[in-house]
Amino acid sequence: MTERDEREHTETDTPGLDGLELVLEAVLFAASEPLRMQDLVAACTGMEGVGHGEVEAALQRLAEHYRDRSLELVRSASGFRFRVRQRFSSHVQASLPERPPRLSRALLETLAIIAYRQPVTRAEIEDIRGVAVSTQIMRNILEREWVHVVGHKEVPGRPALYATTRTFLDDLGLSRLDELPPLDALRELVDPPVEADSDEGPSGGAADGASSDETAEHPTLQ
Repeated sequence: MTERDEREHTETDTPGLDGLELVLEAVLFAASEPLRMQDLVAACTGMEGVGHGEVEAALQRLAEHYRDRSLELVRSASGFRFRVRQRFSSHVQASLPERPPRLSRALLETLAIIAYRQPVTRAEIEDIRGVAVSTQIMRNILEREWVHVVGHKEVPGRPALYATTRTFLDDLGLSRLDELPPLDALRELVDPPVEADSDEGPSGGAADGASSDETAEHPTLQ
């Protein structure tokens, strides 16, 4: 079967999707990271009459095709990708032989403060939470590339200012910061799920300063 015959066979034998949508579906499934619009357009090079507008329209149709499926097509800060819908994530995680470390409530509160108050210093985070932020927590969110240093505050000591990253938005399936959900929903969107009141790091050991995080009240941010 020639390449043309194979393309025509695929276009006619797959109900609900046309040839362009099938190409985009294949490229997105094969990608390990979100793909930018220009990357998707480049993947369709050689398809007659296909440009930016056609790819964007095909992506909308593809997203609609997956509307009632366990997977969804989302656009995040770095581009487009398929992901498992939130309500199925616990089933996927249960099937994994090695489960990722769970996130502590203290880490999520720290991350939420940075997300909603950025840019913010570590001292300001501690002032809002009313408890010292452990070094392990800051190390974890920096190593996950959810947070980075964007500058230094012009006060004595010039403390680092922290803000969220493009990776943070990608992992939440968001394109912009103004799409952040209400604070209560942030806990459900971050993956892996929360383990209450534990400040364990990736190695499973207790983090320094964990006792202060574990015994403090956990205020609700306004």
